[in-house]
Amino acid sequence: MLDSRIRIRHLSAFIEASRRKSLSRAATALRLTQPAISKTLAELEDIVGTRLMNRSRAGFSLTVAGEMFLHYALTSHAALKQGLDALARGRLTESAELAIGALPSVAARVIPQAVARFRTLDGATVPRIVTGPNGYLLDQLRAGALDLVVGRLGEPEAMKGLSFAQLYSERIAIVVRLGHPLLAAPDPARLPEFPVLLPDRGAAIRPLAERFLIANGIGDLPDRIETVADGFGRAFTRTSDAVWIISRGVVALDLAEGALAELPFAMADTSGPVGLTLRADGGPSPPLLLFSATLREVTAALAD
Repeated sequence: MLDSRIRIRHLSAFIEASRRKSLSRAATALRLTQPAISKTLAELEDIVGTRLMNRSRAGFSLTVAGEMFLHYALTSHAALKQGLDALARGRLTESAELAIGALPSVAARVIPQAVARFRTLDGATVPRIVTGPNGYLLDQLRAGALDLVVGRLGEPEAMKGLSFAQLYSERIAIVVRLGHPLLAAPDPARLPEFPVLLPDRGAAIRPLAERFLIANGIGDLPDRIETVADGFGRAFTRTSDAVWIISRGVVALDLAEGALAELPFAMADTSGPVGLTLRADGGPSPPLLLFSATLREVTAALAD
């Protein structure tokens, strides 16, 4: 049961202190004195009956209980703040928009569940989903055309002015149609015998795919098509002897339904971080905070 002693000020102080890793900076942001915010946080710990924060001269950090509580505090605080904003601005009959950039692998597996969950919590905000290569999505985010990007960690140059929080790791899969000759005699060295769909040079997974090929003694693919277009890749692979090298999330449903088959190659070294990328400057809106928390819930459930 929710303890009626918990107030918005408790959640605001806890979230701000957690975000800034400093009581003094959190106090400044909330226009409070440091003793006032310390008292508020102490009240919160007394109410929940456990220590949420470690405070020392060396700095500020969350306990294990604090990390868990932060997740739920962000969700409830964002939902409540959005409701208050809607009432104050008369937005209950209007449509706000949240522009979400998603790699095809994420758009196929994670985003549908996250959007469905988000819509049960926020019926006023209209999600707009944009897919494309990682570099394009990050450029759109930096330009302000997107509010967030869910995808792979970009190269250092591409991440300037952006912040990244990992949600999970994902590896590459090499898939073929049912009945493909390689299923009977799987051998990476035979890949050049078939048409290969390879991620193009702008794709975040291209270096991972190239390292796999080099590690297996494949220096060239004479018959290749470079693409990350999942619709084309799916149709072409199902109707030919092509071999498709792609993020596993793109074909997870195809594999589960038996529409495609994965070649049993050692792919552990092709894993890479997938996460949430935001602009480093500017505070996130309530819908963005709520959707971010929803994403974490969905990806944690998928991991389990």
